[in-house]
Amino acid sequence: MDKSWMHADRRSKAYELGVEGFFNFAIENLGNTTYIRCPCVKCGNIQLFGVGIIRDHLYFNGIDQSYKIWTWHGEPWEWTTNASRNVEEYEQSRFSFVSEELGMDDNALGDIGFDPYELANVIGDGDQPLYPGCSKYTMLSALVKLYNLKAKHGMSDVCFTELLILHGDLLPEGNTLPSSMYEAKKTLSALGMSYDKIHVCPNNCILYRKDYEDSTNCPTCGISRWKEGKDSILKEGVSAKVMWYFPPIPRFKRMFQSHKTTKSLTWHVARKSVDGHMSHPADSPSWKLVDDKWPEFGKEPRNLRLALSSNGFNPHSSLNSRYSCWPVILVTYNLPPWLCIKRKFMMLTLLISGPKQLENDIDVYLEPLIDDLKSLWDGIRGVYDAHRGEYFTLRGVLLWTINDFPAYENLSGCVVKGYKACPICGDDTPSHRLKNGHKVCYIGHRKWLPINHPYRRQRAAFNGKPEYGTPPEPLTGEEVLHMVEDINYIWGSKMMVTEHVLDVVHIEKNVCDSIIGTLLEILGKNNDGIAARLDLLNMGVKTDLQPEYGERRTCLPPGPWNLSRAEKRAVCNFFYGMKVPKGYCSNIKNLISLKDSRLLGLKSHDCHTLMQNCSLWQFVLFWRSLQGMQ
Repeated sequence: MDKSWMHADRRSKAYELGVEGFFNFAIENLGNTTYIRCPCVKCGNIQLFGVGIIRDHLYFNGIDQSYKIWTWHGEPWEWTTNASRNVEEYEQSRFSFVSEELGMDDNALGDIGFDPYELANVIGDGDQPLYPGCSKYTMLSALVKLYNLKAKHGMSDVCFTELLILHGDLLPEGNTLPSSMYEAKKTLSALGMSYDKIHVCPNNCILYRKDYEDSTNCPTCGISRWKEGKDSILKEGVSAKVMWYFPPIPRFKRMFQSHKTTKSLTWHVARKSVDGHMSHPADSPSWKLVDDKWPEFGKEPRNLRLALSSNGFNPHSSLNSRYSCWPVILVTYNLPPWLCIKRKFMMLTLLISGPKQLENDIDVYLEPLIDDLKSLWDGIRGVYDAHRGEYFTLRGVLLWTINDFPAYENLSGCVVKGYKACPICGDDTPSHRLKNGHKVCYIGHRKWLPINHPYRRQRAAFNGKPEYGTPPEPLTGEEVLHMVEDINYIWGSKMMVTEHVLDVVHIEKNVCDSIIGTLLEILGKNNDGIAARLDLLNMGVKTDLQPEYGERRTCLPPGPWNLSRAEKRAVCNFFYGMKVPKGYCSNIKNLISLKDSRLLGLKSHDCHTLMQNCSLWQFVLFWRSLQGMQ
C-alpha cells in the first residue's frame, strides 16, 4: 500500500486522498470501528476516538510519520523488516519510563500477553500529564514513585491513602492522581506480577491443584482443606494453608521484550575470557556438559541457564518465634556477572508460608515450578526477541540449586546428618559419635590431602592414627538413579534428583563464628569445654589437656588455641582499627566490645571479609612468635 502521502503537505490533494484511504483500510481490517486509535503526532496511537475526530486530528496535527506499519489498524506485523524494528524501538522508548520508575526491568511487569505492543495498550490511560501543563511526570510515573516509597518504608494502606489525598490537595486542580489505595491498586494491577494462590494440605501432603482442585479433604491424611475457627467450626472457602506461586515463564518472555535486556542475555557468547580462569558460570563444567550432551540446546545462545535457591527465614524478625517462611528464587546465568545477581533479575517463584519447617516435604510445593521448568525445557513458542525483531522458541535448563547444608537435604533428599552425612562418601563416611558431646564428628578429612602430605602421618594432632585412605569418587547421575529407582514415591517423600551447590558464604559464617568464639572464649560460641576435653581423652588425643578436678571447680589446662587476656585485647584492638571500602561489609568497629573482648553480631559478608581478606590469622601467628621470642 502506498504510504508516501504521510510525508506530503497536509494541504495537498495527495494527503487528503491518503487520509481517506487510511480510514478505508482501517474500517476494512478492524472489527470494531466505533473507536479506533488516533495516529496523529499528539495522540500517537494511544487515545481512542471516532473517525470524525481522528480526521480533524490528522489535518490539524499531522500523522505520526514513524508509524510506518499500521499494526494498530489491521496491517500484519512484518517482524523481520527494518521498519518494524524502528517502530518497536519507538514504542519501547515511549514507555521506557515505566521500567525506570519501577526500578526494575520489563521482566518484572507481569504477564500482559504475547503482543509486544500490549504494554502500550495497558498503560495508555496513565500516559497523561499529572496535572494540566505538567511535562515532568505522568499520572502513572508519579504513582509508581509514590508506591515505591510505600513499599520501601513499610507504609500502611491507610497511611498511603491519606498521603494520596494530601498530594491531590497540594497539586493544581484537574490533577489525575488517584485519591485512594483502592484506585491506585486498580491502576497498578496491570503492571503487577501475576501470581496464583494454591491451597495446601496443612500436613504438606498435597497441593489442591489438577486432580485435587475440587477436593475438600486430603486423600492422604484425611484432614480438611478449610480453616477451623475458634469455635471448632470449619470456615468453608478459607484455606487452612496457602502457597503463593509466581509463574516465571511470563517474566522470561517479558525479559526478551526489552532491547537492552535481550542483548545482555546473549552476553556470554560474545565475551572472551582472557585469564583462563572461571569468571562466569559459562566456564563451569555443568554449562559445558549441557552443550556437549544437547548440542541443539547449546547452539541457541538465548536458551536460559538457571539456578534455584531457597532457604527458610523468620519474617517477624523475632528469634523467639518458630515461624518459618520459605522463598524459592530463580537466577538467570545468561546475564553478565554484574546483572545476574541484581534484585530485579532474581525471580521469586514460590513463597511458602509457615509456621513449621517444611523439611523434605518441600518437593510437594515445588510441583508447579517443576511443571513450568519441564515446559521450558520442551520449549515455549512465540517468544518475541526485541533485539533481533523476531519470534523464537525459548528453552531453559536448571543447572543447579544454591543453598546451605541443611536446605541441601530438603531439596535433594540426601542425608546430611548422622553417621552417613557426607553426600560424597555415603556409606563409607568416617564418623565417630562423641560420648560426652553427644554429637557425631567426622575425622576422615585427611584422605583428601596429597598422598605424601605430612599431616597424613601425624597421629597425636588428630585421632591417634595415620591416614592412608584415598578420597572416594562422587556418584554419577546414573548411579544415583540406580539407588533411588526402586523407591516407592508418594507425596511428601524424600526423593528429588537434581544437582546442588552449597552456599559457601553461609557455611563460612558458621565456621568463622566457631573459630572466633573459641579464640575469644565468647559465652555460647565457645566450642572448647569440659565435654570436648573428655572426648579428646576418650579418643586418646592430647591427653595432657584433660580437665583438672578441684574441690570447688574444674579447671581446663590452656590449649594451643587459648589466648591470654592481653592477646585477646590485642586481637580486638586489631579488629577495632580495621578499615575496609565503604559498603564492603559492616563497620567492624561497632561490633567490638573492648571491655570484655567480645566480637558479636557478624553478618555473612563480615565473616567472609575476616576469613578471606583479613590478616587475623597471620596476626595471631605473629603475636605468638613475639611471645616465643620473649
